[in-house]
Amino acid sequence: MQNYYIDLGSSTIKVYGYKNELKLIEEHSIYFKNDFDAEEGISECNLKELCDYFEEIQKKYDLKYYNTNIFVTGIFRNLIQERKQGLMKLFNDKFDLHFNIISHGIENYYLAKAMENDYNNKKVLIINMGGKTTELVTFVGNKITDTKNLTIGVADLLNNFDKVNEKYSGNSVEEMEKFVADRLSDIILDKDYDCSIFTGGEERFELLTGFNLVDNTLFNDNVHKYMLSLEDYIKGTEKVFNEISLEELYALMPNNPKWMDGARSGAIIPLVLFKLANVKWIIPSDLNLINGVINDLN
Repeated sequence: MQNYYIDLGSSTIKVYGYKNELKLIEEHSIYFKNDFDAEEGISECNLKELCDYFEEIQKKYDLKYYNTNIFVTGIFRNLIQERKQGLMKLFNDKFDLHFNIISHGIENYYLAKAMENDYNNKKVLIINMGGKTTELVTFVGNKITDTKNLTIGVADLLNNFDKVNEKYSGNSVEEMEKFVADRLSDIILDKDYDCSIFTGGEERFELLTGFNLVDNTLFNDNVHKYMLSLEDYIKGTEKVFNEISLEELYALMPNNPKWMDGARSGAIIPLVLFKLANVKWIIPSDLNLINGVINDLN
Protein backbone atom coordinates (compact mmCIF):
# COMPACT_ATOMS: atom_id res chain seq x y z
CA MET A 1 0.00 0.00 0.00
CA GLN A 2 1.22 3.49 -0.84
CA ASN A 3 1.44 5.81 2.17
CA TYR A 4 1.78 9.59 2.09
CA TYR A 5 3.91 11.81 4.30
CA ILE A 6 3.41 15.57 4.19
CA ASP A 7 5.93 18.11 5.48
CA LEU A 8 4.03 21.36 6.11
CA GLY A 9 6.34 24.21 7.07
CA SER A 10 6.26 28.00 7.29
CA SER A 11 6.35 28.44 3.53
CA THR A 12 6.37 25.10 1.68
CA ILE A 13 4.24 21.95 1.67
CA LYS A 14 6.06 18.84 0.44
CA VAL A 15 4.11 15.69 -0.41
CA TYR A 16 5.99 12.38 -0.30
CA GLY A 17 4.86 8.94 -1.35
CA TYR A 18 6.29 5.85 0.32
CA LYS A 19 6.11 2.29 -0.96
CA ASN A 20 9.44 0.54 -0.51
CA GLU A 21 11.19 3.88 -1.08
CA LEU A 22 10.47 7.52 -0.31
CA LYS A 23 9.77 9.88 -3.22
CA LEU A 24 8.98 13.58 -3.28
CA ILE A 25 5.97 13.67 -5.58
CA GLU A 26 5.03 17.34 -5.44
CA GLU A 27 5.34 20.56 -3.48
CA HIS A 28 3.51 23.84 -3.13
CA SER A 29 4.61 27.12 -1.53
CA ILE A 30 2.33 29.31 0.61
CA TYR A 31 3.77 32.21 2.60
CA PHE A 32 2.06 31.58 5.92
CA LYS A 33 4.16 34.32 7.51
CA ASN A 34 2.24 36.96 5.54
CA ASP A 35 -0.36 38.57 7.85
CA PHE A 36 0.30 35.88 10.44
CA ASP A 37 -0.87 36.50 13.97
CA ALA A 38 -0.35 34.04 16.82
CA GLU A 39 -3.74 34.85 18.31
CA GLU A 40 -5.73 35.28 15.09
CA GLY A 41 -4.00 32.54 13.12
CA ILE A 42 -2.90 32.40 9.49
CA SER A 43 -4.59 34.83 7.10
CA GLU A 44 -7.94 34.02 5.51
CA CYS A 45 -6.28 34.08 2.09
CA ASN A 46 -3.60 31.58 3.15
CA LEU A 47 -6.12 29.38 4.94
CA LYS A 48 -8.22 29.20 1.78
CA GLU A 49 -5.17 28.36 -0.34
CA LEU A 50 -4.16 25.70 2.19
CA CYS A 51 -7.62 24.11 2.12
CA ASP A 52 -7.87 24.35 -1.67
CA TYR A 53 -4.50 22.64 -2.02
CA PHE A 54 -5.46 19.81 0.33
CA GLU A 55 -8.74 19.32 -1.52
CA GLU A 56 -6.70 18.99 -4.72
CA ILE A 57 -4.14 16.51 -3.40
CA GLN A 58 -6.73 14.51 -1.46
CA LYS A 59 -8.61 13.83 -4.70
CA LYS A 60 -5.41 13.24 -6.67
CA TYR A 61 -3.86 10.73 -4.27
CA ASP A 62 -6.93 9.50 -2.37
CA LEU A 63 -5.53 10.69 0.96
CA LYS A 64 -7.15 8.94 3.92
CA TYR A 65 -6.64 9.05 7.67
CA TYR A 66 -4.98 5.63 7.59
CA ASN A 67 -2.54 6.32 4.73
CA THR A 68 -1.57 9.96 5.36
CA ASN A 69 0.73 11.49 7.97
CA ILE A 70 1.09 15.28 8.22
CA PHE A 71 4.02 16.84 10.10
CA VAL A 72 3.55 20.56 10.73
CA THR A 73 6.46 22.76 11.84
CA GLY A 74 7.76 26.32 11.82
CA ILE A 75 5.40 29.24 12.31
CA PHE A 76 2.45 27.03 13.27
CA ARG A 77 4.15 26.28 16.58
CA ASN A 78 3.72 29.97 17.48
CA LEU A 79 -0.08 29.80 17.36
CA ILE A 80 -2.00 29.99 20.63
CA GLN A 81 -3.55 26.70 21.68
CA GLU A 82 -7.02 27.71 20.56
CA ARG A 83 -5.82 28.34 17.00
CA LYS A 84 -3.87 25.07 16.94
CA GLN A 85 -6.98 23.21 18.05
CA GLY A 86 -9.00 25.06 15.41
CA LEU A 87 -6.73 23.84 12.61
CA MET A 88 -6.78 20.31 13.99
CA LYS A 89 -10.60 20.38 14.06
CA LEU A 90 -10.78 21.88 10.57
CA PHE A 91 -8.58 19.16 9.06
CA ASN A 92 -10.42 16.45 10.98
CA ASP A 93 -13.86 17.67 9.90
CA LYS A 94 -13.06 18.73 6.34
CA PHE A 95 -10.49 16.13 5.26
CA ASP A 96 -10.58 13.43 7.98
CA LEU A 97 -6.83 14.04 8.38
CA HIS A 98 -4.73 14.80 11.47
CA PHE A 99 -3.03 18.23 11.50
CA ASN A 100 -0.02 17.21 13.58
CA ILE A 101 2.00 20.19 14.86
CA ILE A 102 5.27 18.74 16.15
CA SER A 103 7.60 20.31 18.70
CA HIS A 104 11.08 21.59 17.95
CA GLY A 105 12.46 18.65 19.92
CA ILE A 106 10.62 16.10 17.79
CA GLU A 107 11.73 17.89 14.62
CA ASN A 108 15.34 17.68 15.86
CA TYR A 109 14.85 13.99 16.55
CA TYR A 110 13.60 13.26 13.03
CA LEU A 111 16.31 15.42 11.48
CA ALA A 112 18.89 13.42 13.39
CA LYS A 113 17.30 10.15 12.25
CA ALA A 114 17.38 11.40 8.64
CA MET A 115 21.08 12.17 8.90
CA GLU A 116 22.23 9.08 10.83
CA ASN A 117 25.48 7.88 9.30
CA ASP A 118 29.05 7.24 10.44
CA TYR A 119 30.35 9.93 7.99
CA ASN A 120 33.68 8.14 7.81
CA ASN A 121 34.33 9.33 11.41
CA LYS A 122 34.10 12.98 10.36
CA LYS A 123 32.72 15.79 12.53
CA VAL A 124 29.70 17.15 10.69
CA LEU A 125 27.46 20.17 11.26
CA ILE A 126 23.91 19.58 9.96
CA ILE A 127 21.96 22.76 9.08
CA ASN A 128 18.21 22.47 8.57
CA MET A 129 16.68 25.87 7.77
CA GLY A 130 13.01 26.76 7.44
CA GLY A 131 10.94 29.89 7.14
CA LYS A 132 11.13 30.91 10.81
CA THR A 133 13.58 28.53 12.47
CA THR A 134 16.92 26.83 11.88
CA GLU A 135 18.04 23.59 13.51
CA LEU A 136 21.67 22.58 14.02
CA VAL A 137 22.80 19.05 14.81
CA THR A 138 26.41 17.97 15.31
CA PHE A 139 27.50 14.42 14.50
CA VAL A 140 30.89 13.04 15.49
CA GLY A 141 31.16 9.65 13.83
CA ASN A 142 27.64 8.31 14.18
CA LYS A 143 26.92 10.04 17.50
CA ILE A 144 25.00 13.26 18.08
CA THR A 145 27.08 15.50 20.32
CA ASP A 146 25.14 18.77 20.17
CA THR A 147 21.88 20.34 18.98
CA LYS A 148 20.84 23.98 18.73
CA ASN A 149 17.54 25.62 17.77
CA LEU A 150 17.80 29.09 16.25
CA THR A 151 14.83 31.44 16.00
CA ILE A 152 15.79 32.77 12.59
CA GLY A 153 14.82 31.62 9.13
CA VAL A 154 14.33 32.69 5.53
CA ALA A 155 11.25 34.77 6.41
CA ASP A 156 13.31 37.06 8.67
CA LEU A 157 15.47 38.04 5.72
CA LEU A 158 12.55 38.44 3.34
CA ASN A 159 10.86 40.72 5.89
CA ASN A 160 13.93 42.90 6.33
CA PHE A 161 15.29 43.10 2.77
CA ASP A 162 12.57 44.13 0.36
CA LYS A 163 14.84 44.43 -2.67
CA VAL A 164 16.28 40.94 -2.60
CA ASN A 165 13.67 39.62 -5.03
CA GLU A 166 14.01 42.31 -7.65
CA LYS A 167 15.08 41.08 -11.10
CA TYR A 168 18.62 41.03 -9.75
CA SER A 169 18.95 41.48 -6.01
CA GLY A 170 18.86 45.10 -4.86
CA ASN A 171 20.30 43.95 -1.54
CA SER A 172 23.89 42.75 -1.36
CA VAL A 173 25.14 39.48 0.07
CA GLU A 174 27.34 41.50 2.44
CA GLU A 175 24.57 43.60 3.99
CA MET A 176 22.32 40.57 4.48
CA GLU A 177 25.21 38.59 5.91
CA LYS A 178 25.88 41.36 8.44
CA PHE A 179 22.21 41.33 9.51
CA VAL A 180 22.35 37.59 10.19
CA ALA A 181 25.74 37.78 11.90
CA ASP A 182 24.37 40.41 14.28
CA ARG A 183 21.34 38.21 15.03
CA LEU A 184 23.63 35.23 15.72
CA SER A 185 26.29 37.13 17.65
CA ASP A 186 25.65 35.06 20.80
CA ILE A 187 25.94 31.71 19.02
CA ILE A 188 29.15 29.82 19.72
CA LEU A 189 30.10 26.95 17.41
CA ASP A 190 33.09 24.63 17.39
CA LYS A 191 35.81 25.43 14.86
CA ASP A 192 36.94 21.91 13.98
CA TYR A 193 34.18 20.62 11.73
CA ASP A 194 35.25 18.55 8.74
CA CYS A 195 32.20 19.63 6.77
CA SER A 196 28.63 20.89 6.96
CA ILE A 197 25.54 19.29 5.41
CA PHE A 198 22.92 21.84 4.36
CA THR A 199 19.53 20.14 4.00
CA GLY A 200 16.07 20.78 2.59
CA GLY A 201 16.39 20.75 -1.20
CA GLU A 202 19.83 22.34 -1.37
CA GLU A 203 21.36 19.73 -3.67
CA ARG A 204 18.56 20.20 -6.19
CA PHE A 205 18.92 23.99 -5.98
CA GLU A 206 22.69 24.02 -6.43
CA LEU A 207 22.49 21.65 -9.39
CA LEU A 208 19.81 23.80 -11.03
CA THR A 209 21.72 27.06 -10.56
CA GLY A 210 25.17 25.78 -11.49
CA PHE A 211 27.18 25.86 -8.26
CA ASN A 212 30.65 24.35 -8.69
CA LEU A 213 29.92 20.91 -7.23
CA VAL A 214 32.59 18.21 -7.15
CA ASP A 215 32.45 14.56 -6.12
CA ASN A 216 32.09 13.99 -2.38
CA THR A 217 35.36 12.44 -1.24
CA LEU A 218 34.77 12.92 2.50
CA PHE A 219 32.37 10.02 2.99
CA ASN A 220 30.22 7.64 0.94
CA ASP A 221 26.64 7.08 2.10
CA ASN A 222 25.14 6.58 -1.41
CA VAL A 223 23.02 9.71 -0.84
CA HIS A 224 25.26 12.77 -0.76
CA LYS A 225 27.18 12.68 -4.03
CA TYR A 226 28.54 16.22 -4.11
CA MET A 227 30.47 18.77 -2.11
CA LEU A 228 31.80 22.27 -2.70
CA SER A 229 34.26 24.58 -1.02
CA LEU A 230 33.19 27.59 1.03
CA GLU A 231 34.79 29.79 -1.63
CA ASP A 232 32.65 28.20 -4.36
CA TYR A 233 29.54 28.46 -2.18
CA ILE A 234 30.15 32.21 -1.89
CA LYS A 235 30.73 32.50 -5.65
CA GLY A 236 27.55 30.55 -6.37
CA THR A 237 25.56 32.75 -3.99
CA GLU A 238 26.87 35.91 -5.63
CA LYS A 239 25.85 34.47 -9.00
CA VAL A 240 22.29 33.82 -7.80
CA PHE A 241 22.09 37.37 -6.44
CA ASN A 242 23.65 39.20 -9.36
CA GLU A 243 23.69 37.09 -12.53
CA ILE A 244 20.54 34.93 -12.54
CA SER A 245 17.32 36.91 -12.80
CA LEU A 246 14.29 36.07 -10.66
CA GLU A 247 12.41 35.06 -13.81
CA GLU A 248 15.22 32.65 -14.69
CA LEU A 249 15.09 31.20 -11.18
CA TYR A 250 11.32 30.69 -11.51
CA ALA A 251 11.83 28.94 -14.85
CA LEU A 252 14.21 26.46 -13.25
CA MET A 253 11.36 25.21 -11.03
CA PRO A 254 8.19 25.48 -13.14
CA ASN A 255 6.08 23.23 -10.91
CA ASN A 256 6.60 25.43 -7.84
CA PRO A 257 8.30 28.70 -8.89
CA LYS A 258 7.38 30.47 -5.62
CA TRP A 259 9.95 28.26 -3.84
CA MET A 260 12.61 30.37 -5.56
CA ASP A 261 11.41 33.50 -3.72
CA GLY A 262 13.44 32.24 -0.77
CA ALA A 263 16.47 31.12 -2.78
CA ARG A 264 18.65 34.22 -2.38
CA SER A 265 17.71 34.85 1.25
CA GLY A 266 18.05 31.16 2.03
CA ALA A 267 21.75 31.18 1.15
CA ILE A 268 22.71 33.75 3.78
CA ILE A 269 22.01 32.09 7.15
CA PRO A 270 24.05 28.98 6.23
CA LEU A 271 26.85 31.22 4.91
CA VAL A 272 27.13 32.94 8.30
CA LEU A 273 27.04 29.57 10.09
CA PHE A 274 29.71 28.12 7.80
CA LYS A 275 32.00 31.02 8.70
CA LEU A 276 31.19 30.84 12.42
CA ALA A 277 32.08 27.14 12.41
CA ASN A 278 35.12 27.57 10.17
CA VAL A 279 33.65 25.06 7.70
CA LYS A 280 35.74 24.46 4.59
CA TRP A 281 33.55 21.90 2.79
CA ILE A 282 29.77 21.98 2.29
CA ILE A 283 27.61 18.99 1.38
CA PRO A 284 24.29 19.99 -0.23
CA SER A 285 21.41 17.69 0.74
CA ASP A 286 17.78 17.08 -0.20
CA LEU A 287 17.01 15.15 3.00
CA ASN A 288 14.57 16.51 5.58
CA LEU A 289 12.52 15.37 8.56
CA ILE A 290 10.31 13.02 6.49
CA ASN A 291 13.42 10.96 5.66
CA GLY A 292 13.90 10.74 9.42
CA VAL A 293 10.31 9.60 9.95
CA ILE A 294 10.85 6.76 7.47
CA ASN A 295 14.21 5.81 9.00
CA ASP A 296 12.54 5.72 12.41
CA LEU A 297 9.86 3.34 11.11
CA ASN A 298 12.49 1.03 9.71
